[in-house]
Amino acid sequence: MQQLSSGAIATSVFLGTEVKANYDNAQVVIQPIPYEATTTYRQGCQNGPAALLEASEQVELYDVELQQEVGVKVPIYTADAIASTLGGQTVSSETMLEQTQSRMAQYIRDGKFAIALGGEHSITAPIVTAYAAALTEPFTVVQIDAHGDLRQEYEGSIYNHACVMRRILDLGLPILPVGIRSICAEEAQIIAAQNIPVCWAHDIAKNPHWIENAIASIPTRKIFITIDLDGLDSSVIPGVGTPQPGGLDWYALTGFLRRLFQDYEVIGCDVMELAPIPHCVVSEFTAAKLVYKLIGYLALSRGWLNLENPIATPI
Repeated sequence: MQQLSSGAIATSVFLGTEVKANYDNAQVVIQPIPYEATTTYRQGCQNGPAALLEASEQVELYDVELQQEVGVKVPIYTADAIASTLGGQTVSSETMLEQTQSRMAQYIRDGKFAIALGGEHSITAPIVTAYAAALTEPFTVVQIDAHGDLRQEYEGSIYNHACVMRRILDLGLPILPVGIRSICAEEAQIIAAQNIPVCWAHDIAKNPHWIENAIASIPTRKIFITIDLDGLDSSVIPGVGTPQPGGLDWYALTGFLRRLFQDYEVIGCDVMELAPIPHCVVSEFTAAKLVYKLIGYLALSRGWLNLENPIATPI
């Protein structure tokens, strides 16, 4: 039986209580991590997981693309939040790292597909560390992001959100940054020195074959997907901490994600840096629908959906 609630903070349920599954039967686990300690521009990403979960109750269960009620066919469990800085709570980076890595390690042992909801992007480092410790086979971290996040340290911390992909490089894992359009000189040097195959946003905008090029840059059979929501254009999701113009649109991102699930074994995902804007639900609703698309593509790739007998054919 699952033991996940000790000392945790209660959360809403992804998609609402009508499709709530228990932990033992769940194929997918949603893990909120409302941790925020190193944000440098717009603050508020600690409010992202709760806003996303609340908005998810407005997502239609019928996926027009997949012609399925994915949330009915895939048991989804929403865990209580960990490493929360809500309400003025102080959580050290060391505590966040330990709690996150420990929780993800449990999901890996239990055979669950976990999707973590942040919170700031630094959370991705212990998530990936848990997979690296558990798996004998290497995997690539596919990073959807506006920023390189490759600094050695920022504002005195190596665990700043601007350093998360550098920490992943420290693990010896290959990375594929996609949608990048803002880096510093230090990051440019690292990219050149390590020959990192960046899919720059300006190249994506003018190359209709960018997905094929990106797919060809992945050297492993398994991948982990980390999505910093500022990788999407600000017109699609304005509610992020460090917005940048020129990002991916909805169909570019979802088309790429579907190919990743189709061509590779995706071991886990996270969706980070949602910073809700008061009185505007566009960002959290779009983020919730993105998480639902991830679950749909996962279900399709693992044969959990019967595409020969959809509920209905969309008009």
